[in-house]
Amino acid sequence: MQRGYLELKLSWELFQKPPEALSEAEHLRVAEVATRQNAIEQRILSSCEAASVVVPPDTLSTRLFEIRQRYQSERELADELERVGLDEEQLAAAVERDLSVEALLDKVAARVDRVSAVDAEIYYHLHPKAFHRPETRRLRHILITFDTAGERIEAAAKLEALRTTLKKAKEFGEAALRHSQCPTATQGGQLGVVRRKQLYPELEEVAFLLSESEISAVIESPIGLHIIRCDEVLPCGTLPFTAVREKLIERLTDDRRREVQRRWIKDLVAA
Repeated sequence: MQRGYLELKLSWELFQKPPEALSEAEHLRVAEVATRQNAIEQRILSSCEAASVVVPPDTLSTRLFEIRQRYQSERELADELERVGLDEEQLAAAVERDLSVEALLDKVAARVDRVSAVDAEIYYHLHPKAFHRPETRRLRHILITFDTAGERIEAAAKLEALRTTLKKAKEFGEAALRHSQCPTATQGGQLGVVRRKQLYPELEEVAFLLSESEISAVIESPIGLHIIRCDEVLPCGTLPFTAVREKLIERLTDDRRREVQRRWIKDLVAA
């Protein structure tokens, strides 16, 4: 029963699709992970700590509801359960077992105290590169493609005329909607927040020299001709500790708790 449930669960977790949609290689991967996970879960639920774990009915109901939401209908779910050798009652029992494992691991993790602000700041100073924010810009563009030399001349003339008349971001966005042949046209030509190495080299070279609100000259890339507008130059450099403190404390605490869980499971398996 549990093996069938694990294969159903892992097919979604690993590949985001039901078991019958998996390839042969994906089936083998799911079976391999299911075998290992089932053995580990048996050890976890046989531990002395497992006796005190209780799964609230509401938690079980919520998880079963989440599983049902993956399917178009109850019939589709029933067919899937039949394929893996489960009925509704067995599914509920398997899910409750799964939740028991999660609750027990949470209980083990809770033994770890939350990382202090002092420890987080020490980590911050020891890993400065992790908190460096690269140079980024909020950009828009208008793209016009061409197939012939004549079309290129027409495209260049149109873009040149646009760049000399557009002043505000709103005007540029409206022009992108009318003229740009890039899918971003529907979003006013917005490329979003861009860092280096995300654009064609020809575009990057120009884009990262623009001042805020400045529009580039006409630039050619492998896909056509562009003009680029810099909506905003975002500051670069090392983020201050105060800006990352809370998220860093959470991340380091989570790392410590996962490590405690890992060691606890390793000791169980080795026993």
